[in-house]
Amino acid sequence: MEDFCIYFLSAREQEAAGAGQAGVRPTGDEKVHGEHMHVSFMRLALQEAEEAFARGEVPIGAVIVREGEVIACAHNLRETRQDPTAHAEILALREAASRTRSWRLTGTTMYVTLEPCPMCAGALVLARVGRLVYGAPDPKAGAAGSLMNIPRDERLNHRLEVTGGVLREECGDILQRFFRSLREVD
Repeated sequence: MEDFCIYFLSAREQEAAGAGQAGVRPTGDEKVHGEHMHVSFMRLALQEAEEAFARGEVPIGAVIVREGEVIACAHNLRETRQDPTAHAEILALREAASRTRSWRLTGTTMYVTLEPCPMCAGALVLARVGRLVYGAPDPKAGAAGSLMNIPRDERLNHRLEVTGGVLREECGDILQRFFRSLREVD
């Protein structure tokens, strides 16, 4: 089983984000603090994406947070595991469920560097994740607003809040670098 790293915001990052201590929700101006929190946690997802890049995997990273504390993080491992379901989001959901000893991940937020595909968006709904924050949109396979909107589909028994475009350029850049490097090898 692959070991997944767990990151925690440094005290300075927590203070800047308004979280105080790990495990404490932001207080005060929620919108401003929320934006800082989104950026901080998306940077952790980008670190996971960089790890995927280093392994020759499509560089997508995911982080799951509950009450200001990271409970799981993962990156794509499809090539490494030869598993079509080893997307960063699925691996992070599995790790979070294991750590919390519950498949119901209510009150959590998933940060992911690329808009989730239909499989991953469906898994977020099934896991009862409260919020999805993604970086770059995916016009070819995105299921959180681009091609379809599974997290907000009123026909389903659970819906998520969705925020897109957090660190959009940085999240898109790592994907462009990766695919450019593949073309240069060919």
